[in-house]
Amino acid sequence: MRGSHPGSFDAAHALRDGQIFEIDGVEPGDEVDLVVVGAGISGLAAAWFYRQREPDATILLLDNHDDFGGHAKRNELWVGDRLLIGYGGSEAMQSPEGLYSDVAKGLIAALGVDLARFHSAFDRELYPGLGLSRGVFFMREAFGRDALVTGDPMRMVADDIPIERMNERPPAAFIADFPVSDAAKEALVDLYTSTRDPLEHLSQDEALSLLATTSYRDYVQRYWGLDDEAADTFQGRSHDFFAMGIDRVSAYAAYETGYPGFAGMGLPVDPAVAAEMDEPYIYHFPDGNASLARLMVRSLIPGVAPGSTMEDIVTAPFDYGRLDVAGSPTRLRLESTAVRVRNRDGGVDVGYVKDGELRVARAARCVLAGYHMMIPAIVPELPASQRQALWKNTKAPLVYAKVAVRDWHPWVRLGVHEITNPMGTFSRVKLDYPVSLGDYLCPRSPGEPMMLHLVHVPAQPNGGTARQRFRAGRQQLFDMTFADFEARIRDELTRMLGPGGFDAERDIAGIIVNRWGHGYSYGGDPLLGADAEEPPPFLAARARAGNVTFANSDAGWTPFAHAAIDQAHRAVGELLDR
Repeated sequence: MRGSHPGSFDAAHALRDGQIFEIDGVEPGDEVDLVVVGAGISGLAAAWFYRQREPDATILLLDNHDDFGGHAKRNELWVGDRLLIGYGGSEAMQSPEGLYSDVAKGLIAALGVDLARFHSAFDRELYPGLGLSRGVFFMREAFGRDALVTGDPMRMVADDIPIERMNERPPAAFIADFPVSDAAKEALVDLYTSTRDPLEHLSQDEALSLLATTSYRDYVQRYWGLDDEAADTFQGRSHDFFAMGIDRVSAYAAYETGYPGFAGMGLPVDPAVAAEMDEPYIYHFPDGNASLARLMVRSLIPGVAPGSTMEDIVTAPFDYGRLDVAGSPTRLRLESTAVRVRNRDGGVDVGYVKDGELRVARAARCVLAGYHMMIPAIVPELPASQRQALWKNTKAPLVYAKVAVRDWHPWVRLGVHEITNPMGTFSRVKLDYPVSLGDYLCPRSPGEPMMLHLVHVPAQPNGGTARQRFRAGRQQLFDMTFADFEARIRDELTRMLGPGGFDAERDIAGIIVNRWGHGYSYGGDPLLGADAEEPPPFLAARARAGNVTFANSDAGWTPFAHAAIDQAHRAVGELLDR
């Protein structure tokens, strides 16, 4: 079990449940210029930006996990003598040409990341060249029988497969194989292919308002005549990107991300959304954005790992014993949960729990780059309005499970590289991204070991607002054991891939469950106009408090690496440009 692994949240949950960690009388063990709480992408970027501004500063980073990177979690599994590297969280640099600020582009360039290199490192032709397509799996519990239907014509948000190489089938042929009624098939074909405007009686402003406040599920049922069975073919398709089912995703958000039913409406397109849909999703290290974290740590702590390039970072061995060495200008202390941060004259005291012991670090300045909903308990002196704004960032729970298999012949026999499972536990199941960098070569032959990527979101259909669903889903997630996840992984993979010869007992070589009770940063409720508050709550949430500033992608209510970097840059600027 990785992600929010056992032991990583004990002190935080004790704080949540009312335990008071009194730091008066605790002698400071460290005195530094800057303490950064949270060693994820944003915390590491904050330390990096601070180091650029203050070359002689002493910096201490604290993180509650047993590894740095936060959600940018690296996974490794061995199959015999073959190392498979995967990502357990933050997946890729999404649309950097279209979405990244000059600040974010500048940081990754300074770390030696050449975006153009991914165009050759990422083999976009591997799976199409084998004749593989996307498919949809229909579970018998929802549709009467198990069925895998290949040739899915729907585009994905930020797609890695070229649009002309999807190996899709025409919608009518694809839908003809669905295990649903003839009436449901007819309605689905109409939804996919018709150019009629179901809202032609409304002005464009009225239509946009309706689409923004109507769920996609209600939209397709009310205006396209889909019954529950037909609507269920989409229900969990939105889990991976939105962490919610289509009963909570607005119809307008569905339109922006490629769902059918809007071809005849002439709707406007947001340029940022267009970038996510059009820019190829190829800016991906084998371990996802963990390589960005590793590049920053190697830059901050010389000697922790060999090498100097984006190529060698992928397999560079890290000496974790050098992360926290007395006298080092930058120290990174793992398994250390901040529980109290308090301004004082000329600086700030940071109380944290390490090995069950309450300790204190004293600093001139502090950047809090952890989960925002935890900050009100850590800094109770904040104004009530700021604490309330911080609490509003209710993060989405999700799981990335990685499964190492001894070969991927069953996928080739079935003709798929990715499967959507709209009514199952794992809504997305796919072969790993084919990226080769440095010494790491991705699997290219079906006879080689392969890392599978499975996504689970504990969505709560008909469960209230997004925040209410996230909280209920989080509890459900933490109630599940590794054995629960393993059983469901084996069951669903067997049912999907068994007809292609897959045998779970024979083929599965290893499983990692990356459980994130607090995953995607809250981005607003799609059906509440992103909560429609002006000014946005995150502006009040991230207001500087004395010698303390606030980073993390939570500070922008958006769950992307570039946002984490931008917020780190802002937080450091607020400390130094006073």
